[in-house]
Amino acid sequence: MPLAIYRKYRPTTFDDVIGQDLIVHILQEAAKRGSLAHAYLFAGPRGTGKTTSARLIAKVANCKTRSTDPKFRTSGEPCNQCDECRAIDDGRSLDVIEIDAASNRGIDEIRNLKESVRLSPTTATHKVFIIDEAHMLTKEAFNALLKTLEEPPSHAIFILATTEIEKIPVTISSRTQQFYFKRVSLHSIVEKLNHIIKTESLLVSHEALDLIAASAEGSFRDAESLLDQLISFSGKNITLHDVESMVGKVGFEKLSKFVGFILESKLEETIESLSSIAEGGYNLVQFTKDVLQYLRRVAVLKFNPKMSKLFENELVADHLKQLIAHSTHFTDHHLKLIKQLINAYSQMRYSQFPIIPLEVALIENLKKQ
Repeated sequence: MPLAIYRKYRPTTFDDVIGQDLIVHILQEAAKRGSLAHAYLFAGPRGTGKTTSARLIAKVANCKTRSTDPKFRTSGEPCNQCDECRAIDDGRSLDVIEIDAASNRGIDEIRNLKESVRLSPTTATHKVFIIDEAHMLTKEAFNALLKTLEEPPSHAIFILATTEIEKIPVTISSRTQQFYFKRVSLHSIVEKLNHIIKTESLLVSHEALDLIAASAEGSFRDAESLLDQLISFSGKNITLHDVESMVGKVGFEKLSKFVGFILESKLEETIESLSSIAEGGYNLVQFTKDVLQYLRRVAVLKFNPKMSKLFENELVADHLKQLIAHSTHFTDHHLKLIKQLINAYSQMRYSQFPIIPLEVALIENLKKQ
């Protein structure tokens, strides 16, 4: 069975990790000096490299080449060739234990972990325990883990990964080195997807690629998984329509045209465009969210044009240019529309007829013009 794209193109060295430069630098320096910590806490949005970085630490700690070649050790990277590196990459290392705290969250599981910690590594030099979704552990489980984190054996390394760091007790986080993974920029996601597309000999239109990247919301894994789905659905030739059908979202061109009608107070065109989008089977709740995000950026650019520098990380150049053009049509009246759309969005999520709150908000606002 072929590997999923997100697994096939998972980074195998720290240099391959994109968008987390500071974290990569710190971990590489620690690896060069041979001073890896006994416990880490990786926090941040999904798909930003937390588990990947945890596995890289496991490889660096156990790489046979690093232990025998002092010159190679100064690279701060695993060799990816020795038996230990390959075993970790293949998920068959007995000394790298990954625990999904969402389904193994009780005190019994942590007690079993504590028993395992006491045992020496089987073939490697370090036992590495990666606890994913660590915030899901129960209070009792955290208490049981606490003593082990305070006085771990020299061969043990703990790495806790979480998307909700506020749920990690301070008693736990204070005993770890903490790293905060940020959402990856749209450009970084597009760059990696372009590499995959070229390697896999795919044909993907620019608009389709932009929508895949935007739909991922800063997550490499989500973007790669969506691309994998699209290959299964459409083969090697992927169009914008394919992506829109898969994610239930409209592309930037349709979205920009719709917002343009709103900003120009063209009620008839706005309602006709909305009807066409609804008949196309798109998710109207998601569409309203996208409209709000678009208008929010337009408003920000209207009142602070310098913010275009920040948006360069979130948008491709042509899309940012369109937003800047729309910002010249934005008025204080449109701020009221944003508030009405927020209310409509709240109602739509629980309505059997989601188009009605959106239509009412648009009609009430635009008919006054």
